[in-house]
Amino acid sequence: GGMVRYVRSSVMEVLGQDYLRTARAKGVSAFKVINKHALKNALIPVITIAGLDIPILIGGAVITESIFQWNGMGQLTIQAIFSRDFPLLMGVNMLAALTVLTANLWSDVMYAVVDPRIKYD
Repeated sequence: GGMVRYVRSSVMEVLGQDYLRTARAKGVSAFKVINKHALKNALIPVITIAGLDIPILIGGAVITESIFQWNGMGQLTIQAIFSRDFPLLMGVNMLAALTVLTANLWSDVMYAVVDPRIKYD
């Protein structure tokens, strides 16, 4: 639900831009104006938010799995904390860090895919 609000507010902000008014004045259909022009430019903040949500999801897994007694990485982390299994904790933290780094890399690559003005050397 939160992501839909970000998409909606980004699209509403982009719809007021001059280049979209020009596209409408040229006779481009409303469907193409929104889906081809507005949505691509509105996705940049949404990609940022999606990349930042990954660590929150990992942290939330610990709480959710503890409450509902589901077996998973969160439950494994809690068991490792209580049994003072430091190598396992370091491995779980390394996996979480790699996931966050992968999410950040994904966000950066998606910026370049969505907006051709963004180029990486």
